[in-house]
Amino acid sequence: MNIFMIYIRDEDYYRMLPPELGGSKPGDERVKVMAFPPLGIETLAPVVRRHGHRVRMFDTCHPQMKIENITRAVKEEGPEVIALSFLSTTTYPATKIMATALKSAAPGIPIILGGVFASMNAEYILKDCPHADCIGVGEGEALLPDYLDNMDNPGSVAGLVWRDGDRVMSNSPRPIIRDLDQFPYPDRTSLPIDYIESLPLDVPAVLSLEKFCTIQTSRGCPYGCIYCDIPSLSNGQWRHRSAEHVLGEMQQLNDAGYRSIYLTDDHFLLKRKRIKAICSGIIERGLEFTWGCEGRVDSVAVDQLPIMSRANCTFLAYGVEAGTQKILDRLNKNLTLEQIEYAVSEAKRQGIERAHGFFLVGSPGETEEDIKESFRFAARLKLDTFGFNRLCVYRGTPLWQEYIEAGIIDDERDWFKWFKCSDIDPTILPSEVVNRARMKGYALLFFRRIFGRPIQTYKLVRTFGRYMKAADIFKLLSSPFRRRTLTRKPELPARMIDLVLEAPDRQTLSTSS
Repeated sequence: MNIFMIYIRDEDYYRMLPPELGGSKPGDERVKVMAFPPLGIETLAPVVRRHGHRVRMFDTCHPQMKIENITRAVKEEGPEVIALSFLSTTTYPATKIMATALKSAAPGIPIILGGVFASMNAEYILKDCPHADCIGVGEGEALLPDYLDNMDNPGSVAGLVWRDGDRVMSNSPRPIIRDLDQFPYPDRTSLPIDYIESLPLDVPAVLSLEKFCTIQTSRGCPYGCIYCDIPSLSNGQWRHRSAEHVLGEMQQLNDAGYRSIYLTDDHFLLKRKRIKAICSGIIERGLEFTWGCEGRVDSVAVDQLPIMSRANCTFLAYGVEAGTQKILDRLNKNLTLEQIEYAVSEAKRQGIERAHGFFLVGSPGETEEDIKESFRFAARLKLDTFGFNRLCVYRGTPLWQEYIEAGIIDDERDWFKWFKCSDIDPTILPSEVVNRARMKGYALLFFRRIFGRPIQTYKLVRTFGRYMKAADIFKLLSSPFRRRTLTRKPELPARMIDLVLEAPDRQTLSTSS
């Protein structure tokens, strides 16, 4: 059976590598793209091939893999199944357009959807998107081959949500996969795309313009932060590949010339012995790549930072989120400010080249003074880079459920949306206040870092200068202070639409909830 696997991207999260930095010329079949690779379809492709099927992969970041090119390929090659993979709510509209075009080109070919957003909203999507035939909920390594073997009996496929005439059918859930070592390594050679380490589009793990890739060595997270949907997808369970299996893949990548790797684990720093085994293996094998990862500051594996540094871990990102204990507790982070300071200090003391902190602003219960305190706290930390993003709420998170119970969100009508909390929650600071506080906070942070840690700041800017024009560096550094003009109004929750409101009426909503 011939399978088309298509990864659909949000155009805001990739860029073609400019020609002046060694990028491809227009018309080149093989291109260089600054983006995270489509690890989902790269992982599924060899699994499906192992079951005897042919696979062709597409990534819409490629100039020759846009909707018109893929539609033409479908007509010419006639695959038996089309699998669409996409990540989030922001990519869902493009996925609907793709499904419509492909179904029009080949009405008889079934289209199956997968990915995080699809898994969280499977029944809603099938009711909303008539050109999708079914959705694989959860992990696809076992589900997709099962579906391909039982297309004439979809009711037998655990984890499948499918269309039976006008009805949407939901089969029993598929158990999460325990043995992650059983699958082959991802296919990183079939796509004519070199994914290039670059200045951050999302996570600032990369600054070398090296050919790079991502690895997933574990899945899930056992913690329950109210803004995160990962525990829902994994039943709150953390599973991991063995050190031997991970090192085998790393050896393969090293031999193939990759010199930068980012671990996409939701929480890499969780099992001390496993981290030690992986890092020891990297050292013993003499692997040449550098790598980065993410983790919680209260991880039991903080004591493994020295060996991580010796094993060429150059980047570590922490989910800090807030600089006040009140907000950390409101977000259910289950950590303290003291733990954050200790973890960041240890990372830098033990030789981690770049430490990054993820922060949130516009959280429930947060005052303007709390936001300022988060920036003051960030300025005290030995972080190299920072990200202060407004808190958003997504379906599948505990915070979304809070808003349903408060009458702010209607799950039936708002399921496909995402909201900046300060735009919808009458108990949260208005959006303009949050933005003003964030701009003032950036000014405070930059001032303190330039004059308080001039050497660290100089080294970071010098690193930027190796791979960026001076004008681009200035643009990057000034971006937090530039006013942004919205190209469209923010989405409104159903409750606001019912009340004919354009912004949260703080008195009306708070008293009528």
